[in-house]
Amino acid sequence: MTDAPAIPTPPPAIEAVMREQALAVGYAPAAAREGFAALLDLDHQLASILQSTTEPMIGQMRLTWWYEALEKLDREPAPAHPVLQRLAVAVLPAGVRGADLAPMIEGWEALLDDGEPLDDERVARHAQARGGVLFASIGRLLGGEGWEPLGIAWAKADLAGHISDKPLADRIGAQALGELDTALLPKRARGSRGLSGLGVLAREGLRHPDRLPGHPLRAARLAWHGLTGR
Repeated sequence: MTDAPAIPTPPPAIEAVMREQALAVGYAPAAAREGFAALLDLDHQLASILQSTTEPMIGQMRLTWWYEALEKLDREPAPAHPVLQRLAVAVLPAGVRGADLAPMIEGWEALLDDGEPLDDERVARHAQARGGVLFASIGRLLGGEGWEPLGIAWAKADLAGHISDKPLADRIGAQALGELDTALLPKRARGSRGLSGLGVLAREGLRHPDRLPGHPLRAARLAWHGLTGR
C-alpha cells in the first residue's frame, strides 16, 4: 500500500486484542454476548483480507465476495463459513440484517492501494463504514442507539496504530483521541459498557502507547469502566 496501514499486525498482537475484546464482551448482557462476539469476528475477518493480500485486485475480489455473502444472509441459508453461520444464528435474529453489515466492506475498500496517499477523505470513509456500522450494529443488539460516533473514533484509533507513516499516524491518532473523549463523556448504562469499553481501550492505547493489548493496566481500566461507566 502507499501511505496506508502497515498490515499485517504480528499474530501475537492480534491474539492479545481478541482476548481483550473477549473481556469487553463479558460486560454485555448474556443474551447479547454471542452476537457481540460474532460481529467482532466479522471485523477481524475483513481485516485479515488486507493483512493477507498484497495485490489490490485480489483484495477487491475477496471483499466483493463478502459484500455479496452478507447481503445474501437476508434471503438464503448461510454458506459453510463459521463467521457467516455465527452471524446467521446470533445476529440476524436480533434484528440486524446482512444488508446492514455489508457497508462495512466499503470501509475496508477505502484502504486498498489505489496509488494515492491515504488522505482525510479515505480515513473518514473507512472509519464511518467500518466503525460506525460495527458499533451501530452491536448497539442494536444491546438495545441502544447513537453509537456511530464512538465507533468512528474507535476505528480511527485502530487505524492510527497500524500506519507506518508516523506523522500521518500521529495526526489520525490526535483526531481520534479528541473524538473518543467526546463520545465517552456520557456515563454509560451497565448493559452497554462492553461496547463503550472498546472505546475506553482505544483511548488507553492512544494515551499510553507503551501499554499494548494484554497489559494489566488496560484490563484494570476496562474493569473500572465496567463497574462505574467511567
